[in-house]
Amino acid sequence: MSILNVLMAQDQAVVAVDTLAQDAITGEASEGAKLLLIPQHNIVMAGRGSGQFLLRLYQLGLEASFRRDFSIEQLMREVGPVMDQLWPNYVQAALDAKMYLDRLQSEIVLVGWSKAQDRVVGTAYAKSAAERPTRVAELVGGIASPGEPLRDGTDSFEPEAILAAGRRQAEHLNAQEGRVVAGGRLIAAFLRRGEAAVRDIGTI
Repeated sequence: MSILNVLMAQDQAVVAVDTLAQDAITGEASEGAKLLLIPQHNIVMAGRGSGQFLLRLYQLGLEASFRRDFSIEQLMREVGPVMDQLWPNYVQAALDAKMYLDRLQSEIVLVGWSKAQDRVVGTAYAKSAAERPTRVAELVGGIASPGEPLRDGTDSFEPEAILAAGRRQAEHLNAQEGRVVAGGRLIAAFLRRGEAAVRDIGTI
């Protein structure tokens, strides 16, 4: 699994992910895009779990963003039902590839500037192999996945603190799994009104 962190305030947010991925053809370690922008609406979509599932959701969200009446609130309402609609095909593809379904899961976050509310808003979505609707939760303050290594930490928008948190999380995940499942570099999107800046803040 990957690292997926969100820290939010009324006027700003940061979304951070690691880059470690697996080449679908060779199976070797590579770098993946786990954080994607809808720039004209100042929105970030990011995820952990299946990169293909994230990319499909992003494609649909990007297409929706061209609508004249588009809003982040509307997109946040639509993501959960779309995940439920897409999930059976994803499960079937995993079965065809002889993957273990107990490891099949996806966590998605949608964070951005709301013109209607004049503030940063966000929603988290989670889906697993179990046959139940997508879990949807409004983000208040943010989320850390995995959260266990950061329980005693303090929240900070400073890049150095975000990187240090990512390193603790990667060490925890890799020790838990007994193999390297998180790593590479930490990429962070910093959001404010009218601004989305993506930075490579360091090697994990």
